[in-house]
Amino acid sequence: MAYPTVSATYGYKPVNLIGGQVYAGSTRNMPIQYNSSTAIFYGDLVYLNAGYADRITYPLTSTNTTVGVFLGCYYTNPTTKQRLFSQYYPGSILAGDITAIVADDPDLVIQTAVATGAATGVVGSASSILLGFNMAGTTTTGSTSTGNGTGGVVASSATGAASSGFRVVGLVPDTQITSSGTVVGYTTSGTAGANSISISGLTLNQIIPLGTDVFKNVNGQLQFTGATTSASTTVSSITSQQINTISLNTNNVSTLTAGDVLALVQTPEVLVKLNFGTHRYNIA
Repeated sequence: MAYPTVSATYGYKPVNLIGGQVYAGSTRNMPIQYNSSTAIFYGDLVYLNAGYADRITYPLTSTNTTVGVFLGCYYTNPTTKQRLFSQYYPGSILAGDITAIVADDPDLVIQTAVATGAATGVVGSASSILLGFNMAGTTTTGSTSTGNGTGGVVASSATGAASSGFRVVGLVPDTQITSSGTVVGYTTSGTAGANSISISGLTLNQIIPLGTDVFKNVNGQLQFTGATTSASTTVSSITSQQINTISLNTNNVSTLTAGDVLALVQTPEVLVKLNFGTHRYNIA
């Protein structure tokens, strides 16, 4: 992944602490069970299984809690008898000293990519309307080639349930992608999710993913319309000012008029915090 291009989900990356607390990058060592069969990848969330670190399954809940982010491990190689440091735990290692390195602070702020679905690493977009609300984690398995996880959060045009696990505390502006277009027309049906705008000026084969925010360009300033795309759209043609229709999640489309210049802003990365009650240290 060549920053700032986000080509796929990459796991969970601790970057800060909530509330302006000092973040020292500290970790805690936790044991992994001898011959544990579950692979754990760099950037995966882990939980304690009978006192041993193991890769968590989703969704996070008050009874399915994490202890933090896995950042590699070390153990005695059962063949060479040498200490081995590894980006990931491959599973089924016959060693009794397997040690996970875990960022376990419950106040961690985590940077992660947005996926188009729960079981895919394809990058989508997080709408700004999700700030302060929840997103669910993905269920993808990491890469044995890189040792890195492929987790992320799931794109949605609606606010997530309390059991989603991750609270959105910020968008990552460095990797946002902005596309411009001109309104040709719009339709409304009075039902959220059924409205759409027709615009021209996009790029052939361009993908406008679910969760892309729609701004109106007013004298060089961006004014949020309150609308975000409710489905992914691929631009199929640009000949003869081809009109491309984009579905929206809100009736605010009626505030637009033909000729308005739009900025479609895709946000492939977000900053999230584990919800209170989904981290093991916050359970009484």
